Amino acid sequence: MHSLLVILPPGTENSAEARSSPGPVLLLSACGYVVETAATAEEAAPLTGNADAFILELPVTEISTWRELLVQHKVAPVLWWCTPHTATLSVSACGDDIMVDGIMSPAMQPPEIHWMLHFSARQCFERRQWLKEREQLLSRIEERKWIDMAKGILSKAKNISESEAYDLLRKQAMNERKRMVDVATSIVKVYQLLQNQT
Repeated sequence: MHSLLVILPPGTENSAEARSSPGPVLLLSACGYVVETAATAEEAAPLTGNADAFILELPVTEISTWRELLVQHKVAPVLWWCTPHTATLSVSACGDDIMVDGIMSPAMQPPEIHWMLHFSARQCFERRQWLKEREQLLSRIEERKWIDMAKGILSKAKNISESEAYDLLRKQAMNERKRMVDVATSIVKVYQLLQNQT
């Protein structure tokens, strides 16, 4: 991990609080990272391609919006820079939809910063893999529903068992050189169309 994009709230870089405490730009640069900053979506968009991680120095309520915006451009770890300035809200403001890969603070030492960035990268890519597997499982469940509906229709229409209906579906898919779910979907849709006409 080499390049970081820090999202700052507009005007923060010149505030008295920003001058009195070291911010993420100063600390991360001192640790050897190349740091870019942005305060708006327009500023951030061209910088996301080079960023290895995104650091959000924002209130908790803005994390989800910014996270969605940034990961549309590039999948990379998203970390929250937690300070008295960004953590002014109660814990109840932290809803279930807020997903970050790590939390950083000005009190962290360089080794802690390096490790947090390392762990956040791992967390980000593990979550990405998990979401991909989840999508595949949901897709299989959806396919299974179509196949089960088609089996029921064939079983009833031809007065055969469900295992025979399954074999019939499989043979039809092989004959048509289609996936079984595609044949099943066609059967169910035709059946529903016929039911709606009667």
